[in-house]
Formats: sequence, C-alpha cells, structure tokens
Amino acid sequence: MQHFAGRVAVVTGGASGVGRALGERFAREGMKVVLSDVEKAALDTTVSELRAAGHEVTGVVADVSRYEQVEALARRTLDRYGAIHVVCNNAGVGLDEMDTRIWEAEESDWAWALGVNVWGVIHGIRAFVPLMLERGEEGHVVNTSSGNGGLVSLPNTPVYSTTKAAVTTLSEVLNYQLQMVGAKIKAAVLFPGPNIVNTNILAADRNRPAELAPDRVPGRPTPTLDDIRGVMEKAGIRFAVTEPDEVAETTLQALREDRFWILPPSLEQDERIRARSESILERRTPVLGAR
Repeated sequence: MQHFAGRVAVVTGGASGVGRALGERFAREGMKVVLSDVEKAALDTTVSELRAAGHEVTGVVADVSRYEQVEALARRTLDRYGAIHVVCNNAGVGLDEMDTRIWEAEESDWAWALGVNVWGVIHGIRAFVPLMLERGEEGHVVNTSSGNGGLVSLPNTPVYSTTKAAVTTLSEVLNYQLQMVGAKIKAAVLFPGPNIVNTNILAADRNRPAELAPDRVPGRPTPTLDDIRGVMEKAGIRFAVTEPDEVAETTLQALREDRFWILPPSLEQDERIRARSESILERRTPVLGAR
C-alpha cells in the first residue's frame, strides 16, 4: 500500500503504548483512525489529544476477548467511514509470571492471556476480513506478536510466550489463505522491538476481569522494566528499550513495502532466530542461552 491519505485504519489496544503510536502515525499520514481499547478513560484522553492535533479519530470501547464487541467495532467503523483498509489486532496483556513454571501457572492466567492475546486476534480476523474482502479493496491486517514467543521463547514467561507463538502461526496461515483466494488484502505480523518496548503492558492487571482474578496474594508490586532486565540477563539476552514511536514508524514502512514480517533489524535477534532454526533443521534439543 503506497497511499494512506483518506483511508481508514483500526487499531485495538489503541489508548496507549504501541497502539496509540500506530494510531497517531496513521493519522499523520492523513488516515481516518478508529482507536479501540477496553480502558475508556485512557481511550477518551488519547482521542481528545489526537483530535486537538487536527486528526480524524474515533474512539470505540471494546473488549477484544468478546467477539460481539469486536464485531460491533467493525460495523461501527464501516458505518462511519464506509471502508476499512488497515486493521491492527494489537491489543495484548502481559502477566505477572516472572519465573513461573508452566505446571504452576494459574488457569485464570491462561484464560485471560489466551482470551486477549489469541482470541482477540481471531475475533479481529473473523470480524474484519469478510467485510474487507466484500469491498475488494487493497488493505492490510497486522497482528501484533512478540520476539518473545513469536520468534524465540524465553523460559521465564510461559503463558505470554505461548500466546505470541499462536499469533505468529495465525498470521502465517492468514497470509497463505488470503493468497489462496486472490485477495488484495495482505497479512502481516508485527514484532515490536527489537528490544523491550516502553509501554505499560506490565500493568495490564488494571484491566483484568474480576472473574479471572488470580489466586496470588493481592498487593504484590507490578513488574517493572528492571524485573524484565533481570529475566533477560538470566537468559543471556542483552536488555535495551525501544520507544513505541519507533515501532509505529517501522510498521508504516513495512506496509508501504507489503512486507509480512515486520521485524526491525537486530543482529542479536537474528542470531537467536538462526540458532532456533538450525536446532530444528539439525534435530537438536534447544539449549538455553545457545547462539
């Protein structure tokens, strides 16, 4: 897609972090932007600020783990703007699971993370792709994965890593199937980074449904970037921070080039991907920290 002005973009998880940065970047290209988020107050603030900057932005509160709310988001977008060209299934949650063993992870953690990170993407595909196909216009569906799980997996975040691996596979299959039907829509998978992205995803518990509350003792501090630093260093991975604006710029450029893999250049990350691929090809058991 070479021209963005006047076209319509939808971004879930759009009130803050990468979602807000994507929405703002699309708006600066002259797109009409629909931002969706489960957190109404933050969404209202973001929409107000972008409108004050002269952008055409609409906010829609939606919980992506519920299909009927994502479907309503799609219908509202089409009713308001008459088209849908870019959909970013970006909403996601991180969990307080540092050093949690898979066999110790709570069922409520799995249910919440799968509901938002995986079902949210599935719901976005089911709600938006048929409407986009009907119109026959060119467009993009961008699913946000993660280098952690989507490319290689850290041993310290089993639930999150699992959900992001699923998003990568969903995106690959969507790409093939859109090709099979001759669609003008392109699929893409976004790996924000290549470093830890400076967002508030670690504080996602603020939006966690009461019925999926964890059994952990309440009041435990929210994990910080320093906690993530410790996890990464333990796994032998260098810690660095990327800003959401950088992710948004990388994404826009990838859409211009119709790229499926939205993956910023990183020698260190490339080495990890190569090591994983070689272990598969050579039928070797992966070893923690191997390069």
